[in-house]
Parts: sequence; structure tokens; C-alpha cells
Amino acid sequence: MTITIRSFAEDDTEAVIALWLEVFPEYQDTSRPQRNPRLSIANKLGTQPELFFVATRTHDDEHGSRGTIVGTAMTGYDGHRGWLYSLAVDPRMQRQGIGTRLMRHAENALAARGCPKLNLQVLLDKPEVLAFYESLGYRADAVVSLGKRLESPASQTAHISHN
Repeated sequence: MTITIRSFAEDDTEAVIALWLEVFPEYQDTSRPQRNPRLSIANKLGTQPELFFVATRTHDDEHGSRGTIVGTAMTGYDGHRGWLYSLAVDPRMQRQGIGTRLMRHAENALAARGCPKLNLQVLLDKPEVLAFYESLGYRADAVVSLGKRLESPASQTAHISHN
């Protein structure tokens, strides 16, 4: 088995969505539109698509050599900080170094752009995920993460026209 990390290609979409729905059960919560994997992919393809990575497992079968997506890492850099989103590894392939390789690949890609620090967020109810990042040298910053959902221009226009 060979693991290769490469940039996401549009024909990876369905395989990535299937992986995310398995790894991130919260993506199946339709009451949280910010967790829409199809929209996340479309938005990423519009902004720094070269910083969206997939890990593939190459195996040989009767049709020749094929690659199956077994992991993802979506990153971004705003010129001040880097961010990591959607690090996912197929549960059947976890604890084989794929997540670590994806993280190192993302860190190197960001460092090559001059990024001084990589930030990420982990849901509090995922202690095994926190332990993984801590094993890679990540530590909790003494900050509070704040967020606000913003309306898209299309939803603002629709809202105004109904008043």
C-alpha cells in the first residue's frame, strides 16, 4: 500500500463528501448549514484551492493501479495566520500515520508561503482528537474563540425584498 498526498481535484468531490460524512457526524445535521460539505468544497475551490489536500491509498486490482481517498486536510492562509479545517482520515486507516503526514504536508505548504503560525479548532467533546494534535506539538492558546454567522449577500437581498 502506498499513500500519496496531493491537491484536491474536482472529481474527488463525492469521495471526500462520503469520507467527511463518516468522520464528522455533525456534517449530517441539516439544522447547521455551515456544516454543508458540498458548500465547503465549493467555497474552498474559490479561495486557495491549492491548499486543499487529499491522501490517497494506491492499490492494484484487475483494472490496474487505482487511488482511493483516505484522508483530507483543508488549509488557508490570510497573510497573518494559517488555519486548518477538515483533517479527516478514514476510520479504517487511522493510527497508520496518515493524519500526521497530512498535517506535516499542510504545515510545510503554509511555511513555504511564509505563514508563521497554524491555528485550528477542535470540538470539546473530542478528547482523542485533542490528544492527536497535542502529540504533534499543538497546544491550547489562552484565547476564547468567538464566532458570528454572517448572511450571504444573496440571503440579505432576499430578506430585504420580503420587507
